[in-house]
Amino acid sequence: MNVQEYYAYLSAAREQLWNYLRALPADDLNRDLIEGGDRFHNIKDLLLHVLDVEDHWVHGVARKDGLAKAYPHDWVKPQAEQYDLAWIIEYGRTVTDRTRTFLHSNPDLSEQVKLIQDDPTSETVTLDQLMWHVMTHEVRHTAQIALMVRQLGHTPPWLDYFRFARPQVTAAQSGGVEDYPIDGEDDEA
Repeated sequence: MNVQEYYAYLSAAREQLWNYLRALPADDLNRDLIEGGDRFHNIKDLLLHVLDVEDHWVHGVARKDGLAKAYPHDWVKPQAEQYDLAWIIEYGRTVTDRTRTFLHSNPDLSEQVKLIQDDPTSETVTLDQLMWHVMTHEVRHTAQIALMVRQLGHTPPWLDYFRFARPQVTAAQSGGVEDYPIDGEDDEA
């Protein structure tokens, strides 16, 4: 699996999560379920944090073109209960569209990215490493959000990879025929 494929899955799962969360009461999304948490306290805090991390690393650091000015808020302590979920989703769709467009441009994933732009001694990582960091970060926080949804007495949506992955037909499943066309694909004549 590569970065583009995994990001396609994550962005589809993200949309499903947003659609699900829009149906929950606002009080549930704002409820402090991480009592004593230093920075994050509720579902909306984590949603906003995931988007901030992607925007910061992919667009702010790697591309030097982040969205911080277009969507002003405190990314350290978001206190996201002050924002409407629709605003967070709008920000999220903008970040997602920009990342998707960037990945479709086939960037050089071996490119070195300096982690701290104004520090000449800063560590560097490859763009591939940076993208995997961002995507893994989202998976971890999505799991936290799913747990918080359960703590509120709801059943979270099924966001596993296999829900979004296109099934592959094996030779055994196709009656032993190799390269059996699926989804209406025709053999070239």
